[in-house]
Amino acid sequence: MWPLPGRWGLRCYTGVRRTPLKGTPMHMTDALVSPVVGLAMDAVAIAVVAGTVARIKKDQFADKKVPLMGVAGALIFAGQMINFAIPGTGSSGHIGGGILLAGLVGAIPAFLTMTVVLTIQCLFFADGGLLALGCNIFNLGVIPCLIVFPLIFAPIIRGGTSRPRLTLASLLSVILALQLGALGVVLQTLFSGIVELPFTVFLATMLPIHLVIGVIEGIITAAVLGFVYMMRPEILSATHGPATAKTSKKLLVTLAVATVLIAGGLSWFASTNPDGLEWAVGRTTEKTGTTEPEGTTPIHQGAEEAQNTTAGFPGYSLPGNPDNPIGTPLSGLVGAGVTFLVAAGTGLTISGIKKRRRVKVDA
Repeated sequence: MWPLPGRWGLRCYTGVRRTPLKGTPMHMTDALVSPVVGLAMDAVAIAVVAGTVARIKKDQFADKKVPLMGVAGALIFAGQMINFAIPGTGSSGHIGGGILLAGLVGAIPAFLTMTVVLTIQCLFFADGGLLALGCNIFNLGVIPCLIVFPLIFAPIIRGGTSRPRLTLASLLSVILALQLGALGVVLQTLFSGIVELPFTVFLATMLPIHLVIGVIEGIITAAVLGFVYMMRPEILSATHGPATAKTSKKLLVTLAVATVLIAGGLSWFASTNPDGLEWAVGRTTEKTGTTEPEGTTPIHQGAEEAQNTTAGFPGYSLPGNPDNPIGTPLSGLVGAGVTFLVAAGTGLTISGIKKRRRVKVDA
């Protein structure tokens, strides 16, 4: 077991070394959830995925969205690697990406894409616990894509898409999504009986830091969606209506190039400060005089062993050589590529199944 370096290093019980660079807002480790809560949230995540796939209609998930779904998923994977420092706190944060994804491809495709991103991060990079995967999918996928986006973002731009509306919708949606996600983390640790993280102290630490992260992510989200709106305004209109807009090759290439530059270049310069969740755990345990939580049950150990088997780039580093600086950009490029293939493949598979079912019904 390797604790994260640094003053607020949260022990990640995945059996592999992780670095502060790779913490993501509200990516929970297995040590933060009990087996009962972890398995229950895994079941919830599976049920939501199955339910959303069953509800997909032809005008919500057309072939035209599949290329953008893959490229956007890769962009979010790369974007989550870029931690920005939060001045005066010793913490860092970066985009969660749920609202940005939903703004590009729509609520349900965005949720499925985010599920792909989180699963790849967990299995291949040991980012987030395997037992806690359902919690992470709920906090970073269900809340922003399926709850906040349709209730806040979509109504704001439905009256007419414009740069001011996009900015307002992005800021409000991202801030609310991160606040609800942070609350979800606190409640999941509460129900797990993690006594090292008292509810009131942990909540009072989690919400403010993720409010700051939310403001910054909201600005980034508004900038990206504003850029897409300038290039192809019909793309954003299609996120809350029929998928009639065909994604331009120019837009796809632009987003793909941005992904490569972020994953292979900007990742070198990301902040090494602990992310918001790691920082909040460290501050809470310091204030209460407790130690950082540990997962010691057989289920925790089994999840650790399974993750050791699947993690090809543990901690976004080269296997057996975690200090090699090339590991970060290489991991980013590989992860973005795998995310593109799996997200686009998921879209094509679902689209193909829906088509065959429609043919049978029409026949």
